[in-house]
Amino acid sequence: MPERTEKPGLRERKKEETRRGLREAAGRLFAEHGFAQTTVADIAAEANVSERTFFRYFDSKEALLLPDGIELFARIEEAFLARPDSDTPLEAACGAITDAVSYFAASSLTALAHPLGEIREQAREGLSRQFQQFEARLTALVLERLPEAEPDADLRAAVIANCALGAARAVLRTLRDRRTAGVPVEPDRLLPQAFTFLTTIGATPS
Repeated sequence: MPERTEKPGLRERKKEETRRGLREAAGRLFAEHGFAQTTVADIAAEANVSERTFFRYFDSKEALLLPDGIELFARIEEAFLARPDSDTPLEAACGAITDAVSYFAASSLTALAHPLGEIREQAREGLSRQFQQFEARLTALVLERLPEAEPDADLRAAVIANCALGAARAVLRTLRDRRTAGVPVEPDRLLPQAFTFLTTIGATPS
């Protein structure tokens, strides 16, 4: 009788569970102790895996600060395409980012609320590159939603994508500044609030 093997789908799900477990463990430890004070051994122990297993998934603890680009692109795209036709392009972009970020909120993105001084230059540079990639991808998605005959549609799409991601960056900066100042932070509230501010820019105050 041939030996029974796991289906590829099951193996992939288990790998994804381990990856997510490591991210969530890191997020908890970063939030509680800070990035600099947390070691790879701490993260592995919190996730109930060995350090060897950790390094099968991530090259370093800095890698945990950055969401997987391919996965995040896919989640942004999926959320963007699922937005109702009644959404304006800006509403669709903001909604897609909110949905995608919520998936990572309990893991590595928690750490980005800590002061940048705790994060190595390599990680900061990587985060900057990721945001640039996000802008390009989101610009392409927004452009597909705009009427083909609209003048300067490419420029409008770029402005919308950059404004939406700029608001997300502003939230990260605000969280870091408030944490440094000892002010209570509310990550779940600030991103929707930032997008509300964005959609009302230029409106006449009531």
